[in-house]
Amino acid sequence: MSTPGLLCGLQRLLGDLDTPGGAAAAMERLVGSGLDKLPLPASGHTLQRWQALAAVAAHDLSLAKLYEGHTDALAILAELSQPSLAPAGSVWGVWAAEASGARVLIEPAAWRSMGEDAGAGPVATRVRLRGLKRWCSGAASISHGLLTAWHADGRGTQLVAVALRQPGVHVSTESWQAVGMGGSASVDVTFDAAHAELVGQPGQYLSRPGFWQGGAGIAACWHGGATHLAVALHRAVANGRARSASSQSPPPPAFMEAALGRVDTELSASAALLRETAHWIDAHPQADASAVALRLRLRAEGTAKAVLDITGTALGATPFCRDARFARMAADLPVFIRQSHGERDFAALGERVAAREPAGAGWLP
Repeated sequence: MSTPGLLCGLQRLLGDLDTPGGAAAAMERLVGSGLDKLPLPASGHTLQRWQALAAVAAHDLSLAKLYEGHTDALAILAELSQPSLAPAGSVWGVWAAEASGARVLIEPAAWRSMGEDAGAGPVATRVRLRGLKRWCSGAASISHGLLTAWHADGRGTQLVAVALRQPGVHVSTESWQAVGMGGSASVDVTFDAAHAELVGQPGQYLSRPGFWQGGAGIAACWHGGATHLAVALHRAVANGRARSASSQSPPPPAFMEAALGRVDTELSASAALLRETAHWIDAHPQADASAVALRLRLRAEGTAKAVLDITGTALGATPFCRDARFARMAADLPVFIRQSHGERDFAALGERVAAREPAGAGWLP
């Protein structure tokens, strides 16, 4: 599907979707319609990829969480030359968080899938998994997971692909009590001799160029969520002006127009940096994108926080209480942006900026 066709198809389907509490079903419709086939990062169409993520996020952030994870998994498999691991119609998640007290271990296993010659010997890339993985978004509804696990021999972490609908996979929803981002269902998964396939080499999940390229794409989701809130403010101001022009109604109060001006500056700056960063990644497909990704994520996080505060102050309690989509977005967005690491990310960016020569390079227009 061409990029313009993809974006138009997304907008049409999203217009027909009603996803409150139904992010999993909506995700299946997106995949079934072929609308998960995004341009790969650094392929020359990174901005179009991010426009698709932002469009889904502006509709529903829980759906965007599943959509971003699925499309990220497909991009990782393509980057590591293993796209054949994704069967047609499969829905994926990427789970790389290493929570305290939870670890998945890799055990070698000589097993073969149905139809293969059982006497042909072991397959080196096929293993078994044991242990607990937390923060597995969508695990109760999707078909496959791409996760980090640990080699027992000390080689460190390794990406593995696992089909979730097998006896050795147990999903628990007991710990998921979220209100914000509740529809993303980031649950716990226990593996008990579950069959899996190695993807790439140990440590390659973090070392590949696509790690930071994909990490930058999260900012498009945060930006998309913020635009949903901003549209509600724009609509309130524009409708107030229209009523004033056609009757004796007073115009919108100046503080609401000022709020809209502030929101416009925030989103315009974030959108400009999204475009600039996408262009940089396309121009430097093999370069370390950590600095540009961190900068973009922090800018998008700041924009999301500002837009949430400005729109809430200007509109008051009404949309939080009478507009279900606004209220859900306002609850989801603060949770989603906590994928940022706050001051740790600012420090990481500062470290990279300090190493840049000459001092101040890149700050002048």
